[in-house]
Amino acid sequence: MTITTFPTTATRTEPRLPPAIRKGSDDVAALPAALRSEWIKLRSLRSTPALLGAVVIIGVLLSWVVATFVKTDPDTHKVLTIGETFIFSTWLTTVLAVVMGTLLFTSEVQHGTLATVVTTQPARAVIVAAKAAIGCCLGLAMGIAGMAAGFGGAVLGGLELGDTSGSLTTALWGLLLTSLAPVLGLGIGMIIRHSAGAAATVLVWALVIENLVKGFAPANFSRFLPFSAATGLLGIKSAGDNAKTMAAALTRIEDAFLFSGYIVLALAIGTALLYRTDTN
Repeated sequence: MTITTFPTTATRTEPRLPPAIRKGSDDVAALPAALRSEWIKLRSLRSTPALLGAVVIIGVLLSWVVATFVKTDPDTHKVLTIGETFIFSTWLTTVLAVVMGTLLFTSEVQHGTLATVVTTQPARAVIVAAKAAIGCCLGLAMGIAGMAAGFGGAVLGGLELGDTSGSLTTALWGLLLTSLAPVLGLGIGMIIRHSAGAAATVLVWALVIENLVKGFAPANFSRFLPFSAATGLLGIKSAGDNAKTMAAALTRIEDAFLFSGYIVLALAIGTALLYRTDTN
């Protein structure tokens, strides 16, 4: 009897590498590329020049109409001046900036590019940070354009320059507001994730719901609404304001913290949803 033995083949095992650990420094290093990407996408959106144009047109027309047909403050009966009216359109600029902020995220969902963005940059917090930074720059540009247009409209309407001692302070608070507004919109867009739905929510809330709430709710409650904080930062009176709401108004610093609080809340919820949602 013949016994044949076959050589045994040893199985070679490769050493197991430890899983890659992403460091905070990696996220910081990835931020410039994310910012460039967001800037390119912002420039490619057709809504960007459209909304900037709308801000300029609204600023000129609103100031011109006030200067031509209103002329005096309905509450104090004093003659309006350029130093007072140039800021009036900034409230509407703020609303449009919030709408533009929603598009920074919802356009990704609408065009199906969100999965590609997340694949390219897995750290989703970097994506949010880049969009927020670009949104701030856009809001600043919209604020400057709106105020310049408002100034020009008031000049065309023939108003006197008036007392401008507080105009610089008012303008700086206004620019802070318009710079933060797109970040609030970004958070709202990350929550709603639909361009038309997010934009409609912002417009209905700002133009309708808050004014209704101010008409029925106590002044100590309505002063904590987000766009009440916006009017407080601008130092103007909204359509839903009355003597009680004006008397209970917060200071500009308090309004700034209040508006920032809404931004932090919206971004926190939106970012949590972004991490939990499958983008495939």
